[in-house]
Amino acid sequence: MKTVTDGNSVKLHYKGTFPDGEVFDDSRLRGETMNVLVGNGQLIKGFESALLGMTEGETKTINLTADEAYGQVRPEAIVTAPRHAFPPDFEFEVGLRVQGQGPAGPVQAKILSFNEEHVELDHNHPLAGKDINFEIELVEIEAAATDTNTAEKSFGDHTLKELRAFAKEKGIRGFSRMKKADLITALSEY
Repeated sequence: MKTVTDGNSVKLHYKGTFPDGEVFDDSRLRGETMNVLVGNGQLIKGFESALLGMTEGETKTINLTADEAYGQVRPEAIVTAPRHAFPPDFEFEVGLRVQGQGPAGPVQAKILSFNEEHVELDHNHPLAGKDINFEIELVEIEAAATDTNTAEKSFGDHTLKELRAFAKEKGIRGFSRMKKADLITALSEY
């Protein structure tokens, strides 16, 4: 029986819940599996560790503390920005998720408060500081990635800049922070 090991490309469904049962994400509601390369650092460690050793068709429930998931809330990730950094017609709303351009590329934040001069922004992951649960169903295990991998052949000769341009065209989120291997994997899923 085939089991998941590092280097496998897998297809899975998952449902993420908080300890009280509230659902925060469900791949089935989107109608498509999540496709990942295990051991590539695409997933939070607790989730990726749970995949190792799973077999096709197996379902597993995992409970992760905030430290095992997205970490604790980092006070230094809460910053104050000048209100004029936003477009003049921007409609501010507490709790609204916004995206901007930082020195390393796109950044996302949540508006915590605002006044006539400043906006307080939280750059922590939305699930930081929260214990979470996942129900994982392993749908399919593909062969371990090798040097003859089709995606590597298709994209391996391109520069990082070219791969980022392809990813931007495809609408892949977070492409500007991805390493070359991550971009190749993301692009091969499209």
